[in-house]
Amino acid sequence: MTNPYLDTLATAVATVVFICVSSYGVGWLARGIAKVTGASLAKQERTFAGYLFAAPWIVGFIIFVVGPLVLSLYWSFTNFRLGAKTPMQVVGVANYSHLFQDQGFRASLVNTFYLVVVGLPLQIAVALFLAILLNQNMRGERVFRMAFYLPVILGYNSAVVLTWRLMLNTGTGIINQLLRAASRAFPPFGYLVRVGMFVQEVTAALFLGLSSGKYNLLHRTLEAGLPAANRLPMWVESPLWSKVSVVLLMIWGCGIMMLIFLAGLKNIPRELLEAAEVDGAGSGQRFWKITFPLLTPYIFYNLVVGMINTLQIFEPIYVLYRDNQPLAPSAISMVYYLWQSTFRHFEIGYGAAISWVILVLIALVTLVQFLVQNKWVTYELY
Repeated sequence: MTNPYLDTLATAVATVVFICVSSYGVGWLARGIAKVTGASLAKQERTFAGYLFAAPWIVGFIIFVVGPLVLSLYWSFTNFRLGAKTPMQVVGVANYSHLFQDQGFRASLVNTFYLVVVGLPLQIAVALFLAILLNQNMRGERVFRMAFYLPVILGYNSAVVLTWRLMLNTGTGIINQLLRAASRAFPPFGYLVRVGMFVQEVTAALFLGLSSGKYNLLHRTLEAGLPAANRLPMWVESPLWSKVSVVLLMIWGCGIMMLIFLAGLKNIPRELLEAAEVDGAGSGQRFWKITFPLLTPYIFYNLVVGMINTLQIFEPIYVLYRDNQPLAPSAISMVYYLWQSTFRHFEIGYGAAISWVILVLIALVTLVQFLVQNKWVTYELY
C-alpha cells in the first residue's frame, strides 16, 4: 500500500517542478519571439523576465480554461456519456437540435426568463432604494451599510439557503408569521397581501403555462379569484411560489449593487442639486431630472453584471429544491438543468451543448445591452 502522505508530498513537488519548468519555457519562448522580431538584448531580457513571472497564470489559464473550453466544444458534437457501453461517437448538431425540442430545457429557459424580467428589476430597485437611504448622512450609516452588505459576504452557501428555507416555511416560517400578525393588526394590509398574492399567482401560472404549453392552471387561478383571508404564500410548497422564493434571495443579496449605487450618488455634484432646489425643484424632480440621469452608467453596469449572474443562477435553486422533485421543474434554471444533465444523468455531450447555448445567450444579451446603451445611458453630463 502506498503512503498517502508521501503521495501528497510527491504531488506537491511535481506541481512546483511543473510550474517552474513551464514558466521557464514560456519565458524562453517569449524571448525567442522577441529575438526573431529584432528586439534589442535588453528588451529580450525584459521580455523573458516579464513572461517568466506571468507564466503561472498563463499556463493555468490554458490548462484550466482554454483546455476545458475546447474539450466541451468538441464534446457538444458527440454522444459522450459516462458509463456508456458504446464508444463515444460524433453526432454533429444532434445535441443542439434535440435541445430546442427538450421540454425540460424549455422550462428552464422560461424560469430563467422570469428571474430576469421580475427578479432582476426588483433587485436593482431595492439596491437603489437602500443606496438612497444610506446617502442621507444618517446616524449609524456604517452599521446599516455593513448590515446590507453582510448577505454578500455570507453568499448562497447551504447553511444560509437552508435558513431561508426554514424562514419561508408556510406554517412555522417567520415571514408568514409576520404577514399574519400584520394582517390581523391592520386589515387593509391583509387585503393588499391578498391582492399581491393573486397577481403573483396569475403571473406564475402564466409562466408555467409557457413552460408546458398548457394553461389549465392559469384558468383555475383566474377563476378562483382573490385568495381567502386566512391563506398565506406557500413559498417552498407550491409551484406558483417557487420562483418567488428565489427572487427573494436575489433581493436579499443586492449589497454589491447597493454599494455601486452609493458610490454613484456620492459622485453627483452637490451644486447641481442645490441649484435645482434654489430654482424650486422638489425632491422628486431633483431625483428624476438630475440624480437618475447621472446614475444611468451605474444602472447600466449593475444591469449587465446582474443579467449575467441571473442567467447563471444555480445555488439557491439547488439547495432549495434539489430534494423536492415535484417543485424542481417550476424553479429549475438553465444552469441547474446543465448540472442535472451532466452530473446526475451523466450526459456529458448533451451538457456541453447546454453550456455553449448558455454562453451564446449571455454573449448576445450583453451585446444587445451595449448596443442600446447610447439611447438611455447618460455619460456627457459628467
